[in-house]
Amino acid sequence: MYAPSTKDRDRPTEPSAHEALGQSEVFLTLQEKLSLVAKVDRPVLIVGERGTGKELAARRIHFLSRRWQEPLIELNCAALAPGLIESELFGHEAGAFTGAMGRRRGCFEGADGGTLFLDELGNIPPSVQEKILRVVEYGEFRRVGSSESVRVDVRIVGATNADLIRLCDEGRFMRDLLDRLSFEVLYVPPLRERQEDIMLLANHFAARMAHELGWAGVPEFSEEVTAQFEAHPWRGNVRELKNVVERAVYQSSSRRIAQVVFDPFQSPYALLDSPLPAREADDDHGSPAVSARPPSVNAFERPFKEAVECFEKDLLFKALECARYNQRQAAKLLGLSYHQFRGVYRKYSDGPAE
Repeated sequence: MYAPSTKDRDRPTEPSAHEALGQSEVFLTLQEKLSLVAKVDRPVLIVGERGTGKELAARRIHFLSRRWQEPLIELNCAALAPGLIESELFGHEAGAFTGAMGRRRGCFEGADGGTLFLDELGNIPPSVQEKILRVVEYGEFRRVGSSESVRVDVRIVGATNADLIRLCDEGRFMRDLLDRLSFEVLYVPPLRERQEDIMLLANHFAARMAHELGWAGVPEFSEEVTAQFEAHPWRGNVRELKNVVERAVYQSSSRRIAQVVFDPFQSPYALLDSPLPAREADDDHGSPAVSARPPSVNAFERPFKEAVECFEKDLLFKALECARYNQRQAAKLLGLSYHQFRGVYRKYSDGPAE
C-alpha cells in the first residue's frame, strides 16, 4: 500500500469546484484570466480586498499550470515577524543565529519545481525583497548563514491588499521587484461588485452548514433576509458572508432563515452589560466602521457642504444598521419614502462617511 511522503502530505490538495462559485460577469472573466495566465510560466500578482479569495485564485493558477503535480507552498508573510521571513523563505544553516540547531530548508527549496504563493506580499522587509529579486532573475539564493548558492526552479504568485505602487513611492517596496512580479496583475473583485453571486454563495454556505449540523433539509432565506444580503456592503467579502450565513443557520430554530446578525459584536444575543466597546476603528482597508454613537460634525473642520454630506451619509448608514439593512425599515426610521431613501442610498452606496 502506498504511504504518502511528508512532502506529499504537506502539499495542498487541488481546490474543488465548490470553493469558487459565481455566475456574475466579473467573476467569470476572472476565471478565464486565471486559466489563461496559468499556462504561461511567469510570476503573477493577485490584488484585491481581504476575504475575496486571492488564495483560491493562486491555487487555480497552480493546478491549471504544467507544475500542477509539483509542490504548491503557501506563506502568509503577515503572519511572521520581519526577522523570521528570511529564514522561512530561504532556510538557514546550523549556527546561523541563536536557536539554529541544524540546517533547515526554506519555502523556496520546498517549492522547487512547483509554485510559491506569497500572501500579504507588502509585509516583506526590503532586505528580503532583494534576495527574492535575485531568485526571480537568476533562480538562485543563499541560505541564511551560508556562502553557497542554491538553485531552484520556482514560479512565484504574489497576493496583496496593499497599494504596492504607493509602497514603492515611500521606499518600502522595491520597484524592480514589483516590475518582475507583475508580468500579469489580476484583480479579484469584491463581493459588492458581484451582486449576482451573493445569494448563490449564501445558499451554498447554508447548505454546507446544515449538513454539518445534521439537518435533513436545506435552509431557505426569507425575502427580507435576501434583501438585507443584497443591500449589505460586505466589507469582509466572501469570508464575511460565510460567517454571517453559518451563524444564521445554527442560531435558527427552523429551516427558514428569517433573521441574520451581521455584526456579532452588536448582536441581539449579547448581554446588555457587555464590556465590549463600540467599534469605531478603521477596518483592514482603511474604511471606517459605522460609529455606534450619533454622528457629530464640527463645521469648522471642513467646508460646510462636505460636513453636511458627511452627516447625511453617517445618518443613512446608521439607520441601515438599526434596521438590520432592511432598506424599507431604514426609510421609515428616517421619515423618508422608500424611493427617497433609494435616491440617497445610491448617492452614498460606497460606504459610511469618514
